[in-house]
Amino acid sequence: MNICMAHRGWSGKAPENTMTAIRLALAEPAIRGIEIDVQLSRDGVPVLIHDFTLERTTTGRGLVMDHTLEELRELDAGSWFNERFAGERIPTLEEVLQAVKGRCTLNIELKATSDMYPGIAEKVLELLERHEMKQEVCITSFDHDLIRQVRELDATVETGLIVMGRPVLMLEQLEAAGANILSMGYPYLTRELACEALEKGYKVIAWTIDEPSHIRTVMSWHPDVQICTNHPDRMLEFV
Repeated sequence: MNICMAHRGWSGKAPENTMTAIRLALAEPAIRGIEIDVQLSRDGVPVLIHDFTLERTTTGRGLVMDHTLEELRELDAGSWFNERFAGERIPTLEEVLQAVKGRCTLNIELKATSDMYPGIAEKVLELLERHEMKQEVCITSFDHDLIRQVRELDATVETGLIVMGRPVLMLEQLEAAGANILSMGYPYLTRELACEALEKGYKVIAWTIDEPSHIRTVMSWHPDVQICTNHPDRMLEFV
């Protein structure tokens, strides 16, 4: 049965990467995974936000990394989506872990390069250790070196490479990074690659699929392909 993964929480119904979006996803038992984006505040606290800048999804301006947690928490992260979400705050990763523990798998995307946020891997792993959640999450990133770093720090945590495009030697790149998950933009993922990866023991996540016909097509490739979507309700019609 294809796993339904809510992209940035249930971001079709609530502001992405907020506690409301997370709670909406948790309230639907058929949603078995939640994807979130993590960066560091200026004072080194892992927080949920996708863009490196604040303008699109908050009332702030400038780079996320230039603001302390206290400054980030003062921002409105909901009004841009709909006025009824005014007052929604940027959550910390720790808040999300506390909400999700024992209820759902969490896909933590590190929105960084290893040089941009020194220590981000250690800080995330420290929180997972503290909350005893290393077996309930996977850590993914576009940055291969960062994923390799995570694996070197703790080989027990599942890791994945995020890919937009169709590079050659894709499975070899997974092996080189020590990753066991291929997270690929669905326009570039093929039935053949998905099935080959699954046969070799890798997990496969297709993102971000919102068109029902595309969801149905990718689901038909293999029951173990995970579907990451902003609109889980559109996928659940087929489950």
